Order: sequence, then structure tokens, then C-alpha cells
Amino acid sequence: MGTVLDYLKEYGGRSFREMPMTEVDSLALCQLSYLKFDGMVPEVSENRPSVTLKSLEEHPDFERLFADVRYEQVNRALFKEMLEGKRFRNMKLNCYVNIVEKEWETQFSAITYILDDGTIYVAYRGTDETIVGWKEDFNMAFLSPVPGQEYSVEYLNRVAGRLRRPFYVGGHSKGGNLAVYSAMNCRPQIQDRIIRIYSMDGPGFRPEVMERCNYAMIADRVSKILPQSSLVGMIFEFDMSFQVVESKTIGLAQHDPYTWLVEDNHLKRAKGVYEKRKRLGNTLNTWMLSLDEERLKIFVDTLYQVISASHADDLIQFTAEWKRSMNGIVAALKEVDDETKDILKEVVKALFEIAGEQMKVEVTRSIHSEKKRSGKQNKPKLSLLRS
Repeated sequence: MGTVLDYLKEYGGRSFREMPMTEVDSLALCQLSYLKFDGMVPEVSENRPSVTLKSLEEHPDFERLFADVRYEQVNRALFKEMLEGKRFRNMKLNCYVNIVEKEWETQFSAITYILDDGTIYVAYRGTDETIVGWKEDFNMAFLSPVPGQEYSVEYLNRVAGRLRRPFYVGGHSKGGNLAVYSAMNCRPQIQDRIIRIYSMDGPGFRPEVMERCNYAMIADRVSKILPQSSLVGMIFEFDMSFQVVESKTIGLAQHDPYTWLVEDNHLKRAKGVYEKRKRLGNTLNTWMLSLDEERLKIFVDTLYQVISASHADDLIQFTAEWKRSMNGIVAALKEVDDETKDILKEVVKALFEIAGEQMKVEVTRSIHSEKKRSGKQNKPKLSLLRS
């Protein structure tokens, strides 16, 4: 039993003709979409030939792919394993888009993969480390469609209109929500060509959105997968059936797909979402549905003001400047009623927990690097060039 990286080691030698798409393949492709492909993969507005993983490895800006420090090491390992196995080695990448609009509170990114059996996989990037990305997640609670959801429909119609083949669509975190939303709202002739839709711990939708967008038309093709401590994926989880998988870690750190356990060529199933997390999700959903749009918007704006008080651009900075952030939180809590205050505390606590897990990783990495530096005088010079 291992993770997606172990899966690629074991099954990377099989083509998609030999072994059709699995949910672990989908997880790998969704995670690959987090890489910073700007300037390396043709944009969706262009009409240029696709690129391969090998051509990316040889690109002068190759190192910039791994600019997201949260997953730098594991993303490098993911890229390496996908490049070495014939399953993904000849996969083509195209139609990249990356939009961050602070004014419109939008962070949207997507990429299209052409697999060796001729099928297409459209992957939406989840919430990245930017504060504006997290604000858009919360905007989904009271505003639908948010700009990112509208972009996702436009993107799917454009790509599927250009590449007239059967295709998969998926994403992790917010990307999972975009995958389902775009599949619900794309043109009917495009919707008919969708093989499967993957939402990897992605938030759901308000009941009226599910009804308005006719979710029933795609329901039998949706695979929603959550870890046992899911919080993000339990937001507005009402009518979408889901499967629960085991993780090698605990708490909100399970949102990290690299912690999900793989057994043979599939994700290892668990009995269900932990009761504590399920109760929190139910409480949050019930509370949000009880508010009118104006009160819910005030809550989300208040939360954003709390986070923005740190003047941080991302969650890692937000946590690093925790004293300044906490001052902003204390000030904001004085202005809200007790019920909102309790919910606000839970959400902010969750954000600190998410970013805090990354800080633990960074501290461990720093300690390890310091140990390596302190012992470098005993190593040959060649190893220094490799490090």
C-alpha cells in the first residue's frame, strides 16, 4: 500500500490502451495541474502544437514549474515518475490558462491533456496558495456562478469544441467543483461526450444550483472522492453521492492528495467521513443555508477582511505573521454576533490548520537542509553540484 507516487512506479509502464483510466490516474493529472505552466504550455487562446513532459524538462524555465513551495518536493517526484513511465511519457499538454483577478476575486487555471489512447482529460486547478483564491471559494457560498465557474464552462466548451473526442474532466479542491459545474453547464453535444467527471475533495453546491443546472443529467458519471477528515469536500454536500478514502495523515492535512492511500490500482476505501468532521460540515452547511444572501455576503467579506489584515498574499505568509493576523481577527470578532463569531472562529482555525501543516513541513525541511550543510565537508564535491 502506498500513494499516487507508488502507483506511478508500479503501473507507469502500462499504456492507457493496456489499462484504462483509473481514479489514481485522475488524481495524478489533477495534481499535475498545480504546476506553473505559464510560458511553457500553449495557452487556450493560441493555436500552437502541444508539448510533452520531455519538452518541459528541457525548457529553460523548467524550475519555475515547481514555484509552489507547498508541494515542491512531491510535485518534482510526480513529474519524474510520469516522465519515466510510458503511461504518461508521451502525453501531450495544451490549452493552458491561468487567471488571477484580485478586483473580481477570481483565481482560475486549467490545462488539457491528450492521453496515448486519444482521449482527453480536462483538469481544473484547485485553490492555490493565494488569498484571492480562498476568497473565491467562500464566495461560492452565496454567489453562483462565481467568475471561476463561468470561466470553467467557457473553457470546456472551447476545448471540447476544438478537440472532438471523448473526454474526462476533473479537479482537486475547488477544481473538483469547477469540473462538476462545467460538466453541468456545457453545451449538450459536448456533455454527451463526457466519459467521467472527477471531484477530488471538491466542495458541492447549494441545492437550488443543483436543480437549476440539472445535475441529474450527469449524476451517474460523477465520481466524488473525499478523505475521512474532509472539510472542503463536505461544504454543501447534500445530493452528490461520494466515496471516502483513507489517508496516511490526520486532520485537515488529508486535503493533500499525496496523503491518500492507494491499494493496487485504486484508492483504498474507508468506512466514512469522521463523525467530528461530518458534524462540523453539517453545522456549517445548515448555518449557511439559514442566512439570506446579504448576511452571508457580510460573513464572507468579514472573513476576508480578517485574513487580509495580515497584508499577506498567501496562506503561508498569513500563518507566518500570525500575531498580526490574530490582532485583525480579534478586532473583527468584536463587530459580529455570537453565532457568526463561533462559525468564523472555526473557519479561521481551519485555515491556520491547513497552512500550519505546511509550516511543519517547511521547518522539517529546513532542519534537514541544515544537517546536510553541516556535514557537507565530508561529502565529495560532485554531491554538492547535484544538491
